[in-house]
Amino acid sequence: MDERVREHAETLVDWSARIEAGDDVVVSVDEGAHDLAVAVAEALGERGANVTTVYASEEVQRAYLRAHDGEFDADPIHELSLYENADSVLSLGGGRNTAATADVPGERTQRYGRARQGIREARLSTDWVSTVHPTRSLAQQAGMAYAEYAEFVYDATLRDWESLAEEMDQLKEILDDGEEVRIVNEGTDITLFIDGRTAVNSAASVAYDSHNLPSGEVFTAPYDTAGVVTFDVPMTVRGRDVRDVKLTFKDGVVVDWEAAQGEDVIDEIIQTDGGSRQLGELGIGMNRGIDRPTGRILFDEKMAGTVHLALGRAYDANLPDGESGNDSAVHVDLITDMTGDSRLEVDGEVVQRDGVFRWEEGGPS
Repeated sequence: MDERVREHAETLVDWSARIEAGDDVVVSVDEGAHDLAVAVAEALGERGANVTTVYASEEVQRAYLRAHDGEFDADPIHELSLYENADSVLSLGGGRNTAATADVPGERTQRYGRARQGIREARLSTDWVSTVHPTRSLAQQAGMAYAEYAEFVYDATLRDWESLAEEMDQLKEILDDGEEVRIVNEGTDITLFIDGRTAVNSAASVAYDSHNLPSGEVFTAPYDTAGVVTFDVPMTVRGRDVRDVKLTFKDGVVVDWEAAQGEDVIDEIIQTDGGSRQLGELGIGMNRGIDRPTGRILFDEKMAGTVHLALGRAYDANLPDGESGNDSAVHVDLITDMTGDSRLEVDGEVVQRDGVFRWEEGGPS
């Protein structure tokens, strides 16, 4: 086995999920992630955790959803109980076909998502972490040779997370003290209101309220939004290509939208429920090991020199105690490139210009 796979597993178990002896852990294994699952199981066994493994496959999901044409039972108890009794859930992505669910009717996907909202919330209440094992299908989606893609994945994942956490804390403090964030680039001039929110220093560990490996972003939850934003980083959403999405916000709600490609997907997302017309997240990418889009949101939203906004659900970690943020059955990130003629302002002060932060060499003074 490639030693990087074992290092990936150890980083996931120790740094990211902080697994301890006696923890009850659910490991969700995608069909292409077998090698990583073996390494993770070994690491969990060495640490004395209790492990339940479940199989995750988008091709299996496709078969089920296309065959099920009726109403879905709300939160089936057998699955709900699994997550309600888990301490941690480790999701190991790496499918064989990145477009496996592309022909599932969007309305059916929406109904299925709404019916499983309690299961989703139970999983999110654990110390959950999602990661990806490099596969040939993901390499193909990213437009890379397989060996090249594996190098990319490990460059993004096997980093000095403590040092990156220290750097990202500078941005977290700025956002925590801020009231308004303004994003300006070609096709974008949007203001987001964030006072009273708490930013998350997403340093790839549950100790930082961070649940992705790799990570490398700072994110918060706006409560109001006004203006226009263009998302020019190509993406794959629900197995379909999406290009150049433009959203117009008024009083915190999307009032107009268009896309050069994949507008039907954006229609489906925005019309899911009341919360899907609002933003649940403002995230700023800071992982310089991610230097190109890959079509996989786990990586692309962390790419240095980008900002992403998510339609739908807000994360509790950003909210004051006792306050509920935007609620939705979806959380869909869209990304805009900040490396060109752009600026990111907090309360009128430029924090980043053309993708460079003010504490970096060549950044705004």
